[in-house]
Amino acid sequence: MEVLQLLRLLLTTTMLGLSQTVNPFVAQQTPPDPCYDENGAPRRCIPEFVNAAFGKEVQASSTCGKPPTRHCDASDPRRAHPPAYLTDLNTASNMTCWRSETFHHSPHNVTLTLSLGKKFEVVYVSLQFCSPRPESTAILKSMDYGKTWVPYQYYSSQCRKIYGKPSKATVTKQNEQEALCTDGLTDLYPLTGGLIAFSTLDGRPSAQDFDSSPVLQDWVTATDIRVVFSRPHLFRELGGREGGEEEGGTGSTPYYYAVGELQVGGRCKCNGHAARCLRDKEQKLVCDCKHNTEGPECDRCKPFHYDRPWQRASAREANECLACNCNLHARRCRFNMELYKLSGRRSGGVCLNCRHNTAGRHCHYCKEGFYRDLSKAITDRKACKACDCHPVGAAGKTCNQTTGQCPCKDGVTGLTCNRCAKGYQQSRSPVAPCIKIPAINPTSLITSTEAPADCDSYCKPAKGNYKINMKKYCKKDYVVQVNILEMETVANWAKFTINVLSVYKCRDERVKRGDNFLWIHLKDLSCKCPKIQISRKYLVMGMSESSPDRPGLMADKNSLVIQWRDAWTRRLRKLQRREKKGKCLKP
Repeated sequence: MEVLQLLRLLLTTTMLGLSQTVNPFVAQQTPPDPCYDENGAPRRCIPEFVNAAFGKEVQASSTCGKPPTRHCDASDPRRAHPPAYLTDLNTASNMTCWRSETFHHSPHNVTLTLSLGKKFEVVYVSLQFCSPRPESTAILKSMDYGKTWVPYQYYSSQCRKIYGKPSKATVTKQNEQEALCTDGLTDLYPLTGGLIAFSTLDGRPSAQDFDSSPVLQDWVTATDIRVVFSRPHLFRELGGREGGEEEGGTGSTPYYYAVGELQVGGRCKCNGHAARCLRDKEQKLVCDCKHNTEGPECDRCKPFHYDRPWQRASAREANECLACNCNLHARRCRFNMELYKLSGRRSGGVCLNCRHNTAGRHCHYCKEGFYRDLSKAITDRKACKACDCHPVGAAGKTCNQTTGQCPCKDGVTGLTCNRCAKGYQQSRSPVAPCIKIPAINPTSLITSTEAPADCDSYCKPAKGNYKINMKKYCKKDYVVQVNILEMETVANWAKFTINVLSVYKCRDERVKRGDNFLWIHLKDLSCKCPKIQISRKYLVMGMSESSPDRPGLMADKNSLVIQWRDAWTRRLRKLQRREKKGKCLKP
């Protein structure tokens, strides 16, 4: 009971001055999931406080009974003192002890090495002796599974001589990771049941704000503990009671080290992101990580949770790893510190390999050649539509990512640049698919000797006289429906490129379906007789006139050029049938 009371006193001393709200080693209540509060919000959680040495194997550099002696025989359970006794379950009435070989020459170092199996945050290391406490003892730790070792604490009545350290030293914030040497706990008595207990945080200035001290967090971290007994209290100080008996009484002063229990009190190191440690498939001890963390110590963020850097949880902030915002268009992301700083330390995730034709840090806009379909949410797989810019009318394949408007060439309009703008007409050039319709100024086409009044009697038939009868039909050499495509001027003539859509009457072999030309004198156009617009359909009735300089059809005062009406189709077909029956009057 005395030992248990000492350990309780040790823990009380270790935690003295540490606030309950910031101390990572204070036990917490266990709700359904300690890493989250009743509202599901993340909070700091830590595994239970345990004796991390219990049941674990200890490697001893010397053990009584190997080789067997008169007092120690490893094959005889009654006289065996294996290292397993250091970490078994002891009771006050049944203390099992490990014991080293008996030595006759001092000093003789003996080491006990314990592997904890993973990183622990160690609060104390204690040794309960079955022999007198050694005169000099060193406690060391490893953070890399025994590859390298650093001192934790020294005990000796000759600190400077044995370890090169002063027996009294003050720990400041500048040397909080420095091992000290003390001459306490090194006396000979008691001869059995003596205790050495080392507290990792006792006397360390930053212990009162452990959450904010990476130095102390590193200081308490260990994967392995090693104890080195460097110098015993020789038995001649007891009057040489065993000197003549041990190993035949050689006259030398024999000694040995014996320890009943080695304890390492602490918590499985999980950086505040797990409430327990478990065995993985390989039976290795690992943290049961929460807060979107992973790793043996929950020491990194899970994939795709890199929107802010990993941090250890504290009592004030759980520092949960946050998922990147990729609008459901990416499965991978990376962290960018510069962007994180620019955002006011709110977001630093950068999405990788955006899918569904999206782009950007958050896959939040459409990639080149696509634009946003505002009828769908940005998270929709079809949030981006292809620009579909016309291969001839558009100046490029990239459209406005908000409106979808393609960049059109001069004279071209439409969302995809698929038609000519007002005042332009289609050409046959892919470089300039739409050209401006030439402006015809009537006054410029009339000579100074001609009076505008000529227009009143120039055009025949009179305006509005568009009635198509058999007499008019029979007088003409051709009756066709045409589509006006474009116009150019040749001398005093307007040359229209037309497409003959339908032929209702033809006495001229040059008149047939397909592309052709229609010639009209500019004087007639200046009087708007006939009045022609590009891209419109017209009914043309005229007489055959041949001119080698003007191949095609020619319209003059004896012709009829009027805008097409769909109602005329039936009438013209009827006249066509009557003509075939010889109904046309002879001239």
